[in-house]
Formats: sequence, C-alpha cells, structure tokens
Amino acid sequence: MKNYYNKNFKANYDAIETIDNNVRRLLARNPSPFTFYGTGTYIIGKDELAIIDPGPLEEKHIEKLLNIIRKATKVKLLITHTHADHSPAAMVIKENIECTTFGFGPYKRKKFDTRFEEGHDLTFKPDVYLNDGDTVKGKGWTIRAIHTPGHTSNHMCYGLEENKILFTGDHVMGWATTVIVPPDGNMTAYLKSLKKIINYKYEIFYPTHGGPITKPKKFVKALIAHRLMRQTQIKNELSKNQSTIKEMVSKFYKTTDKRLWPAAEKSILANLLSLKDKGVVIDENNEQVRWKLI
Repeated sequence: MKNYYNKNFKANYDAIETIDNNVRRLLARNPSPFTFYGTGTYIIGKDELAIIDPGPLEEKHIEKLLNIIRKATKVKLLITHTHADHSPAAMVIKENIECTTFGFGPYKRKKFDTRFEEGHDLTFKPDVYLNDGDTVKGKGWTIRAIHTPGHTSNHMCYGLEENKILFTGDHVMGWATTVIVPPDGNMTAYLKSLKKIINYKYEIFYPTHGGPITKPKKFVKALIAHRLMRQTQIKNELSKNQSTIKEMVSKFYKTTDKRLWPAAEKSILANLLSLKDKGVVIDENNEQVRWKLI
C-alpha cells in the first residue's frame, strides 16, 4: 500500500481553503500519529450550510467555524462517527447557534483504549438518526448518507451528489490504513463496507485526515488487497508455529513507527477475529494467548 499513500499534504491552520465548487475545508490544529495533520472539517454551501465533522474541542477551530456559521441561514452538522477528533465540537456549536445534528447514532459502548486512538465522544447523540441511503438537502447541495461500519459500528460516509465527491471520514484515508479496533471495530464489516463504496460513482474521495484520493476505485481495491494480504500473511505464519499478536506485529511491522504498534496489534486482532469467524483460526479470545490454525 505504501506506493498508494500520499503524505504530501500542506497543513494550513490559518485559512479556510476552497477545495471544490461549493466546498471549503477548515483544518483543526490537532496533529498526531493517528490524525495526520489534524481534522479536516468540510463546509458545503454558502447560505444553507452542511458541515461534515465539526471536529475536536479545539477552541480556535471552533471559533473559526462559528464565525462562518453565524452568517448562514440554516446549518446542518453531519458526523461521520463519534471519535473525539470528529464530533465533540458539535455540542459547543449547538450551544451557540441554532442547528441540527445528523449521524448514524451514538457510540454504543462505554469503554475504549486511548493509548492508540483519539477516544470516543460518549455524549454525542444526533438530532436526526440517518439510515443507509438517506439524503440531507440544502440550497445548492444534496448529501447521501452511506453506512460504512468497520472502523466503528456507527461510521457514515457522505456523498455530495452534485460534485460527485465522497467524504470518507476515517473509512478511507489517503495517508495510512484505517485502524480497526475490536470489539466495536470489525474487519469483516470493514471489508464489506469497502466493497460497498466501490459500487458508487463518486469521482474523488475527501477523507477527514489528509488530502484527496483522486483515483478512488483503484485505491479502494488496493486497500482490500492489502487487508486480504495481511490475512494470508497471518495464516502463513500460523502454519509454521503458534504465535501471539505481539510476536506477529514485531515481524509484520518492522519498518513501522513503533508508536503505531499498539494500533497494529488491534488491526491484527481484528484480522484474527475475522479469520476466527470463518473457522480458520482458534484462540481463547484473549490477546495474550498463542493463536493457531484449526
């Protein structure tokens, strides 16, 4: 996948950038190994606004958003999912401006591990629950909601129909593979969701983190191949010896930043659980045990 990644992203925290007809982006200053240069909030429309992923509780970012929103007649906030770098600003905006929030639903679990992810916004509950295929409309724009579980169970992508753009949240990111964290994250569901978005005719993807994906079908097919390659790699390793997740990560991710190894452990676990569902491997449902082929 490394040949497909685009890390040539120029972070602009000061200005609101126009990235397409009727589409602007405001970048939050929350860079990290998991957010790349930060959360990209997308602003669609001029008078009636759709705002995708208002972002984290970052004061200056929220102030800039509020300055834009105050000039609008109607505001709709669309949340791709409830990680803490995507949805928390919605609550602050609602306290200051009359607006409506949209999303698949709240995060359904109460425990998560913040060692390798941004954590979850446990307070977010949308005003309007979206189902797969629902549309949200405003003056000059139509947005289609596409349920894409895998990264999280409540993940949504949003298609801007007039521009043939798909806003992919964390489902597809151009700079790195998406972390899948069980039990809410699910590799089988993720692969199914990747195959799902290939069937749409969007010409460009804009993830919440990083730059655009200009050849989306080719990119998504490479993502699927990469994930299946990892499962083959796991099966090949277990055909030789039983192994723990940590042992597999140290072999498979030798050249990866070790700060990302805890996240890699979760992705390996997600792959193992997917293989377990298929009756290929067995364990005692514990990350420290030695896995083996059936």
